Amino acid sequence: MSSCILKIENITKSFAGFIANKNVNLEIFEGEIHTILGENGAGKSTLMNILTGLYRPDSGNIYINGTRVNIKSPKDALNYKIGMVHQHFMLVNNISVFENLLLSMKLDSFVINERKLKSKVKEILREFELDIDIEMPVWKLSIGQQQWVELIKLLIRDSKILILDEPTAVLTPQESEFLFTFLTKLKSQNKAIIFISHKMKEVMTLSDKVTILKKGETVKTLNRGEFDEQLLAELMISNKEHLKLEKSAKVFSKQILKIKNLNVKNDKGLSDLSDFSLELFEGEILGIAGITGNGQKALAEVLTGLKKPLSGQIIVNDQDITYSTSKSKYISGIAHIPEDRKTMGIAPDLSVDENLILKNYSSDKFTNFFFLNKEKIKQNAREQIEKYSIKMGYDGIPVRLLSGGNIQKVIIARELSENPLILVALYPTRGLDVGSAEYVHQVILDSREKGMSTILISEDLDELLKISDRIAVMFRGKNMGYLSPESATKTEIGLLMSGKK
Repeated sequence: MSSCILKIENITKSFAGFIANKNVNLEIFEGEIHTILGENGAGKSTLMNILTGLYRPDSGNIYINGTRVNIKSPKDALNYKIGMVHQHFMLVNNISVFENLLLSMKLDSFVINERKLKSKVKEILREFELDIDIEMPVWKLSIGQQQWVELIKLLIRDSKILILDEPTAVLTPQESEFLFTFLTKLKSQNKAIIFISHKMKEVMTLSDKVTILKKGETVKTLNRGEFDEQLLAELMISNKEHLKLEKSAKVFSKQILKIKNLNVKNDKGLSDLSDFSLELFEGEILGIAGITGNGQKALAEVLTGLKKPLSGQIIVNDQDITYSTSKSKYISGIAHIPEDRKTMGIAPDLSVDENLILKNYSSDKFTNFFFLNKEKIKQNAREQIEKYSIKMGYDGIPVRLLSGGNIQKVIIARELSENPLILVALYPTRGLDVGSAEYVHQVILDSREKGMSTILISEDLDELLKISDRIAVMFRGKNMGYLSPESATKTEIGLLMSGKK
């Protein structure tokens, strides 16, 4: 019988009066995959940040192998053999894979036997059949390969407790399957894996145990065989009434957007989009599948005026907007949910109320002559917070203090409140819990009924197959072709995502 390697006892943590964790209890055993489930704002990230030394709890105890420990810093966590692969990778792009690994080891010592370390890394690559050139600069790796580098960082430290936060968000279906095999092998080596995911199929496939958090508290821990998708959703979501997505059959005849032979280079002079062409119809949800880094971000940036193309043409409603500015594009009706919500989607130190009007603060809706009307701004915030179920602490809280999912809801509320002609959405449900993701899907479908067209960029094939009218697949800056969600298979899409016709 495996032993308890990590015990969390009555952990409580609050921020400015807002309780993020309240008397949380959790036991993690060797040789198991233990999933943590919860809505956005349920306290998952706070708890993981406590385990990895980024936060210190207000009260409660942490035990490693039965001994009470005090984790005061990330270095302490690493010394206790706790490691985490974050959603946003902690890598230096301009140096090699091996130099990144070397840099992570120098947290412990200034004197490292590089030859021995290189030998150990190559041994890990062979054992897990990973195809990674350790001399290659990180920026040349695919996103999936970069994730493997993060995992190797933990393995060369012989981490016993591995925390993975939404690890399949950047992987193809084939890469996800390989990751599952990899985790199963780690489990057989008595590693304890804490798995955070909102994808129920993954949870059902991988989990030996599931612990549900709600409003910062532990609801229940269930063993494999004691849970199914329905039960987990009911325990996790405050409102047990699931949305039933309704998508009406439509015939799309009016072309609203046409992209012809678009070419875009990135800051390194490499091609992001190469003779890229696309068409979008009025009221259509066009899903864009592809591994992150294959031109999706560049596509969104040229459509929203954040980047200028080298050549090609963008036509919206028969108007050429190829070289328009971001401001004129917004006026012409293109809204944007960016990939990186924290650096591009919000003004972090402003309040939720203020972030909700960032794009139209000067309109008559929110001003009296030249002055902002605080009451109108407050009323708008009340309406959007209720409509999009945004969970926040105290009134006037800076938006950066919200959970990642609630920050995303603020961005979506702001963008859709102006009834855009076209919505360009990069990963709009990334990091959202099941209930919130369903609500976002319903909002997009409702807007479809009103004539809004959506370019939905996502790595989640279930999401694309569920709500898209058509799916285009991107690989190395090209459109590999269109597929019908009704007939396309995940295998077929996955092959196109990896460049195979």
